[in-house]
Amino acid sequence: MKLIDTHAHLDLPVFDEDRAAILAHCQKLGITRIVVPGIQTGSWPRLREVCAAHPGLYPAYGLHPVYLAQHGADDVTSLASTILQHRPIAVGEIGLDFYLPELDRQRQQALFDAQLAVAAEARLPVLLHVRKAHDAVLHALRKTPVAGGICHAFNGSLQQAEQYLALGFKLGFGGMLTYERARRLHRLAQQLPLEAMVLETDAPDMTVASHHGERNSPEYLPECLQALATLRDEDPAVVAAQTTANAETVLDFSGVAA
Repeated sequence: MKLIDTHAHLDLPVFDEDRAAILAHCQKLGITRIVVPGIQTGSWPRLREVCAAHPGLYPAYGLHPVYLAQHGADDVTSLASTILQHRPIAVGEIGLDFYLPELDRQRQQALFDAQLAVAAEARLPVLLHVRKAHDAVLHALRKTPVAGGICHAFNGSLQQAEQYLALGFKLGFGGMLTYERARRLHRLAQQLPLEAMVLETDAPDMTVASHHGERNSPEYLPECLQALATLRDEDPAVVAAQTTANAETVLDFSGVAA
């Protein structure tokens, strides 16, 4: 089975000591491609170097809303120029986080809108971070249409899911599917068409139940696959093939600059 992890922060220092071993194990597991989202301008050069050093890693560049205080006035301009020079797989991780009260919503919105404009100009998909803000994100996407993308760690309603799908997006599901208590998410995974879904780990965060409290890893993506297949009562091979095809539909892996 061929699998794609559509969201793993493998450039982070927490992976420095065993990144190569993790990736070798991923290859044995059939995980052939891993998308590595950016967080802030200062991390992009390292992100690019890590992806260039390891076949199968694909960089995205973006300004994460949770790190709002660390983004400067010129960072969106830097994003546009970086994309022109080093075309990534997507623009991300971008979005809105209304869960954390200390994050200024107006500043988040302005940053998100500006990054959507960059993505639209570059004709690139986006990787979305959305917490307690799906309606605001959907409104922004209708105002500034982009080339689809992935709503990472989707946790909205079925109606919101359908709106993302209508805009050309896929929905990311990962380790939270492996927790028995995540019943609302389980129902959503059962109700959605398989064509809507992609797999992800969000390593080093949001780990699977069998490694609760530990660092997450893309090596655990097969556990996410198995959880999804079990919930849907479908053959894991069929789920693997379809979720991989879904990722390849929304992300142009052939168009990434070396």
